[in-house]
Amino acid sequence: MKGSNALIGIINFITFLISIPILAGGIWLSNKANTDCLRFLQWPIIVIGVSLMVLSLMGFAGACYRLSWLLWLYLFALFFVVVALIGFIIFAFAVTDKGEGQPVVSRAFLEYRLSDYAGWLRDRVSDPQYWAKISSCLRDARACRNMARYVPADGVPGLRVPESADMFYRRNLSPIQVQTT
Repeated sequence: MKGSNALIGIINFITFLISIPILAGGIWLSNKANTDCLRFLQWPIIVIGVSLMVLSLMGFAGACYRLSWLLWLYLFALFFVVVALIGFIIFAFAVTDKGEGQPVVSRAFLEYRLSDYAGWLRDRVSDPQYWAKISSCLRDARACRNMARYVPADGVPGLRVPESADMFYRRNLSPIQVQTT
């Protein structure tokens, strides 16, 4: 039994050390966030950091001081965290399941349609209030900064002109870039 408690203690000490930069990142984000997207991320990161820290301290203290009640509490809390993560993964797959790109003649990229996605996600994206936030985040992240490309003009050195439609359609674009075209 000593070996398993030592292993649990070591694993939880390492987890505690990992939680410190996560929590620090959330706190830093709360002080330095200058966009709505970054402000949105600060609380989930802080909650994840604090939860990881508390769980690891419970496991570490329970293992080091051989407190079986604390280890049982740690086990139940860890079980609920794992169930919540599995639930989130299932939810993410459920709302994005049908969102596969469709091939289009004479285009190198796949075309994505909002109607292919689950109702919840489709309703969120098509709602003007949510779309304003989403598009603001896309602009802040510069998701489409490489959309416009310029090529040298024929016969005029130093002059660059926008690429032709044929050149554009031969490019490999991300799903976000396809939606904005």
